Amino acid sequence: MLTAITRRNFLWTAAGVLATTRLVGAQTASLNTNPTPAGSTARTVVSVAHGERRRQNICDSLVAIEDQILPILQTRKSVVIKPNIVSPDNQLASTHVDALHGILDFLAPRFKGAVVIAESSAGYSTEGYDHFCYHDLISEHRPLPVTLVDLNEEGKYGVHSILDGNLHVVPVRLAARLLDPDAFVISSAILKTHNTVVGTLSIKNMALGAPLHSGRKETSRWNDKRLYHGGVRQTHIDIMMTAQKLQPFWGAAVIDGFEGMEGAGPTSGELVPSRLAVASTDFVAADRVALEVMGINPSWVAYLGYCSQAGLGEDDLARIEVRGPKLASVTRKYRMHPDIQRELRWMGPMNDIPEKLG
Repeated sequence: MLTAITRRNFLWTAAGVLATTRLVGAQTASLNTNPTPAGSTARTVVSVAHGERRRQNICDSLVAIEDQILPILQTRKSVVIKPNIVSPDNQLASTHVDALHGILDFLAPRFKGAVVIAESSAGYSTEGYDHFCYHDLISEHRPLPVTLVDLNEEGKYGVHSILDGNLHVVPVRLAARLLDPDAFVISSAILKTHNTVVGTLSIKNMALGAPLHSGRKETSRWNDKRLYHGGVRQTHIDIMMTAQKLQPFWGAAVIDGFEGMEGAGPTSGELVPSRLAVASTDFVAADRVALEVMGINPSWVAYLGYCSQAGLGEDDLARIEVRGPKLASVTRKYRMHPDIQRELRWMGPMNDIPEKLG
């Protein structure tokens, strides 16, 4: 059920959220649409498309895994495409309209239901829609019914619990459309380095895109996204905890690497002309392959390992079938964020807590 945001219903819902926290793992296991049986030799499929046209790369990457997508897509009533508009002004930092065109090119002959492009930007999603020409998608792809929604303005949510910077359990509001069992959710992400978690790809696009903030400038200010930024360890753990909540509803990850970002990502880095796209119905596997083509050590990205350990997907390249060019042939080593040494402190001992007792 979609719940409109009010102070009263948020507090009432928050009061009961702790009682359900222990169920998250069990719910994820029971709702996983692509479970891998214990001892199975089956391999997860990830596609890589490489070429000189962004839109074509995106579409081709999806066509290459059509056999993985259609059995799930055919059971859904709608498609929700979640772009990454981390900045309403900087195109390199945000999902390009041609990437969305490529997704819609794939969907048009295969799906006739409603398609919603929905973002909950840290700023105002509608500003990004205007600046990046997203409105052109509606007219070009008729009769496919495409609409644009600002999830913050829509204000409908489900409550989830994460850890804040003090390691206290706190409730957050996650966009309801990303928790809809009748929707096929597509993450339209970008190859980018990051200032906290090393790399930001399909999982991070979902986990930090789902939390809402107050949607209108004239309303009192609140921002549940801020609760995820209490420390480098906590952020990785909260991404995994939120991914557990969202994963049962995920359809496909599509990562646009036509022009990736290195250095001071996710907003102020420099362009890398990787000229590729990565796609999979397994978001963990998609991100693992994306890290490989960026030349990033996957052990540095804690949330990816945590998600794999939680059973949300496959992060072992030996168990991933890559459809497309050899990864070595399309790999370009991305320069890390200047704060990389501080980002990697999650690997060491946690010295800022009391000694163990008992």
